[in-house]
Amino acid sequence: MEEIDELVKRYNLEEDIEHIIIRLPDKDGHARRCFLLKRSFLRIQFPDGHFSDFPLAEIIEATVKYPELLLSESIHFVHKAPEIGIITENSENANIEG
Repeated sequence: MEEIDELVKRYNLEEDIEHIIIRLPDKDGHARRCFLLKRSFLRIQFPDGHFSDFPLAEIIEATVKYPELLLSESIHFVHKAPEIGIITENSENANIEG
């Protein structure tokens, strides 16, 4: 969990006994919170219905870096190709993020 502690400090995340808490802005600019269980691996369901387990550190990175995407999409960019930029459909001017 040392890697998780480092991510909590790097991204100024909150935590309680059972969760890592990530503050995310919603479309109206208000803050919302995402609670991730403190487990070594979390299971993600993809749109096609299959499941895969991913390390909590990768899920934290995906959530912080790509909050506007589905977790199944953002984990792909963190896990498979972190060095490429993406075009988001949700952004007003189709900004490239990376």
